[in-house]
This record gives sequence, structure tokens and C-alpha cells, in this order.
Amino acid sequence: MKVGIVGTGHVGASAAFAMILRGVASEVVLVDRNPRLAEAQAQDLLHATPFAYPVRVSAGGWGALAGCGVVVLAAGIGQRPGESRLSLLNRNAEVFAAVVPAVLAACPGAILVVATNPVDVMTAIAARLAAAVAPGRVIGTGTMLDSARFRSLLGEHFGVSPKSVHAWVVGEHGDSEVPCWSEASVGSIPVSTLAVQRGHPLTPAVRRRIDHAVRGAAEHIIRGKGATWFGIGAGIARLVQAIAADERAVLTVSVPTPDVEGIADVALSLPRIVGAAGAGEALWPVLDESERGALRRSADILKASLRDIVLPP
Repeated sequence: MKVGIVGTGHVGASAAFAMILRGVASEVVLVDRNPRLAEAQAQDLLHATPFAYPVRVSAGGWGALAGCGVVVLAAGIGQRPGESRLSLLNRNAEVFAAVVPAVLAACPGAILVVATNPVDVMTAIAARLAAAVAPGRVIGTGTMLDSARFRSLLGEHFGVSPKSVHAWVVGEHGDSEVPCWSEASVGSIPVSTLAVQRGHPLTPAVRRRIDHAVRGAAEHIIRGKGATWFGIGAGIARLVQAIAADERAVLTVSVPTPDVEGIADVALSLPRIVGAAGAGEALWPVLDESERGALRRSADILKASLRDIVLPP
């Protein structure tokens, strides 16, 4: 599959690098408002292919995206230290108003993968700008990374591989996200049961520590190095792989959803089946009352953030 990446800063370049290492795409095309940056990234990435897979890597303008099955939207203004994802909204909405129509003019059949923050709101904006694109073909990376962080921390607590941990974070990719403790398991064993078996109790203090680490991971990294890119780059590659291979993998991605706990038409993350057609139906987790209330609050926050945005007709 030919994959386009629009925006070749840290996130876009890391996503391309992860795709090359995983052999996700047969061809990767980079597009950036700074053509010299895109060309330099393409050359650097091309030199990595002898150590990985024979992926063709190039840079170009909008026309170079013709024939792409997936286009990753990583263009936008980065998050500043201390800045919430939602505060990025107006600045990055202007970027998408120019980018999305240009992408669709070049490759109208492509699935759009949104990685720009605040990703849930930007996914909703991209879906509005791409109104002719079928539902489920505009997909935000959502809480894929948050879910990976949650699994990693639970794996560390229990002394098992995070690949054996099944746990979701749903809702916003941001402060109001909802770790689903009530359904978290290791293998098929609920974490509450495993905590007793392994002698690793999940006390309120332990849960608060893990919750804080999941929710605050991005801010901690941003304070240290200015932005996050490796984790989300790997997540983008995983999402594109699921599409390219028609895996029907279950991933927590952000898609406009008709109703979430009584909140209509909001883009947020739920476990969804992802394959060649895009993101399909949601697999609704069985949440306890506290988690359902938190998911509703998350949906309400995201819905409210779109009310003052005016997009071009």
C-alpha cells in the first residue's frame, strides 16, 4: 500500500520510520509546507530501508499523494509546555481547513488518519471537511497511545508483558480520558482477581498512581523534551498496518459517533474493529456507573469544544 504523510516534523517522521521498520507500506510519500524538510526526511528514511524493508520513500507536493490508500494528517502546531490539547484547537483548525481539501483532491479514495492534536476535535473537524468521505474512513489515533500506556503500567505492576494485558482507555485523548478498570484483564483474568493471586494489590493509591501516570504521561514528556513522537509514531504505524492488512483488529480509535451516553455526534475513542474499510462498529465496553459518568463528561467536553468553531463552507 502507498501511504502519504502530511506534516514531516517529529510525529510524521517517527510514523514513517515505524512503518519502514514494520514493513507496513510498500511506498511512503512525505508532504510538508517546508519542501526542504520533507526532502531531507525522505532521504534520511530511505537510508534506513536496507536495515528494514524495501520501502520506496519520496517527498513531493499534493499531487504526489495520488494513489495513496491511507494519508496520515500530522500537520499542525505543536503542543507547548503547560498547554492543554484543547487549547490548540483554533490554530490547528485553520491548518486543516487548507490541508484536508488538498489531500482529497489528490486522492479522494484514501482513508484519512488524524494524528494532530487535539486529536478528537481535529478528527471531528476533518470529518466535517471531508463530508463526502464514508463514515469510518476518517480515523483519529485517539486513545491508542493512552491504552498502550495503561497496559504497560499494569504489566509493570503485575510483572507480565503488556502484550498479555487487555485494557482500554476510552473517551478523549486528554485530561478527561477514562481508563476502564472494570474490564481490565491479564489474559482472561480480571485485574482485581489477579491482584489477589499475585499478591500485588490494586489499592486506591496504586490505582491513583497508574491513573495519574496514564493521564499525565504526555505533559511529563513535554516538560522533558518539548513534545511526544516515538509512542504516537508507533501507534500510527500500527493503525495503518491494521488497515493495509485488513486485520479487523480492535483498536481504541476516535471516530465521529452518533450517540455516546446521551451526547450526540461526538468524535472520541471506543474499541473499534479496524480493517481495509476503515473503522467499523464500536465494541462497547461494559463500564461501571462511575466510568459511564466519566465517559459522558468526556463526550460533553469534546462536544462543547466544537461549538465556537466556524469552518469554511
